Amino acid sequence: MLLAALPQVVWTVSPVLATLPKGPVAALVAGFGVLSLLLGLKRKITDQTTTGIMFLLMAGLIYALMGDSLQLRYYSLLFVVVFLGGHALLNWQVKRGGGSPEVASDFIVYGVLGVLVGARLGHVLFYDLDHAIQDPIWVFKIWTGGLASHGAVIGLIIAMYLFTKKRGVPFLEGSDRFAFSATLGATVVRIGNLLNSEIIGRVVPDQSWGFKFPRADIQGGMERAAFTAEEIAAIKLRYPSQIFEITLGVAVFIGLLVADRLMGKEKRPRGAMISWFFVLYFGGRLFTERYKEIEALPMDSAISMGQYLSFPGLILGVYGLYRSFKRQEPVGWIEPGDPRLDEQDEEDEDEDLDEDESDDETAAEKNAPRAHGADADDDEDENDDEDAQDSVKKAAGDPDVDDEFEGGKLKKQRKP
Repeated sequence: MLLAALPQVVWTVSPVLATLPKGPVAALVAGFGVLSLLLGLKRKITDQTTTGIMFLLMAGLIYALMGDSLQLRYYSLLFVVVFLGGHALLNWQVKRGGGSPEVASDFIVYGVLGVLVGARLGHVLFYDLDHAIQDPIWVFKIWTGGLASHGAVIGLIIAMYLFTKKRGVPFLEGSDRFAFSATLGATVVRIGNLLNSEIIGRVVPDQSWGFKFPRADIQGGMERAAFTAEEIAAIKLRYPSQIFEITLGVAVFIGLLVADRLMGKEKRPRGAMISWFFVLYFGGRLFTERYKEIEALPMDSAISMGQYLSFPGLILGVYGLYRSFKRQEPVGWIEPGDPRLDEQDEEDEDEDLDEDESDDETAAEKNAPRAHGADADDDEDENDDEDAQDSVKKAAGDPDVDDEFEGGKLKKQRKP
């Protein structure tokens, strides 16, 4: 009854938003690259120089690999949203941890390269290696689609490791701060998959509801402007797996917010946030992957490639939670040379001194019974002396004794 009420949707949205001439676009990108490169060299900022080089390479790829015109796709715009939104979320997390506002901007270069290279190579290696072997140039045509989220995660891990190593910050500290940004990226990219009519779901068994994707199921559908009623009628309804994963991303983001609050925000142990991301996201992927079309594996495979790739992430997340709560390392974005680092060292020295004093007091307490016994012996000796003096005084006052003494000396006893 519930399934009968679900909609049947024919998804014919074009992935192309607009068509632009190739030359001006390449020139605009190259101009931005030159400006960034010159400013980086003048200010001696390595990250800005690298950004300039990256945009110059991008301009070269646009001019060399694209046709006479450039298709502005929703996918490309959504990547801009991911990087801007990811930058804002990372900046929020780093500033809350005591870091400077420049940290998020400096990470952009690492993040862009990590996502693009990791996601593209992940798709090539995990899902479409044959295509890459037949057409190697296709690997560089990222704008045509074909990005793997698992590859993006691997690329981001490598990028974060290199970035935190350069900044002198613990790797888990940087990973924790990036957890919200990673969730945003995983969610928005699925919107791009839906607009591109890619990574479609499996066929709905009873055909009572679902989505029809003419651009994916009809040969050459990506380039067509319209489809006939007969063509659409022949297409089978599929699960909207992209919407399932968009919903998963929103749920993970909310879950991270709740976990962050319950753990006391900056009182949480280091490594907990990124571990929660791995547990929630990859645990959810094990469920959503059941409804995605099988790729890179036999069609009768019990589990999908995405599920195979999600198991290690889930296990790593569970282990990360165990480790972080066991070690209870404090969080905080503190780089070498930060004055707070000196204050922390002084606090550690004070704690060491307090511990030494406590050890001395403990040792003194252990020796206390022995000292008390010695004092008791001294008191007994003093009492004996006092008793002796009292005896002498009494004797001095006795007339019988006085006869025996002369000038305080005992008289010599002579025999008669």
